[in-house]
Amino acid sequence: MAAKIKKGDNVVVTTGRDKGKTGEVIQVMPKEERALVRGVNMVKRHTRQSMNQEGGIISKEAPIHLSNLAYADPKDGKATRVGFKTLDDGRKVRFAKRSGDLIDG
Repeated sequence: MAAKIKKGDNVVVTTGRDKGKTGEVIQVMPKEERALVRGVNMVKRHTRQSMNQEGGIISKEAPIHLSNLAYADPKDGKATRVGFKTLDDGRKVRFAKRSGDLIDG
């Protein structure tokens, strides 16, 4: 199945603690159906000092389920669904259903 959300996309969180926040997708994990989004679903990790790393409390992103994310429309930044269409030259591209704009160019 084709991916509706890919690395580098701007997405909006639709449900949960961070509802309404937007961010860029850092990594997509298709087998777990999760993604890492910059600045969303932040958790604190207590780390011990080691030879090459300083100890302390580090904030980092935790994975969020893909069903809780929606693509951010390029025109107004609101959540939109993603569709697929085939262009005249035979390429399959994604488009925003809200505005009709092509996502993959």
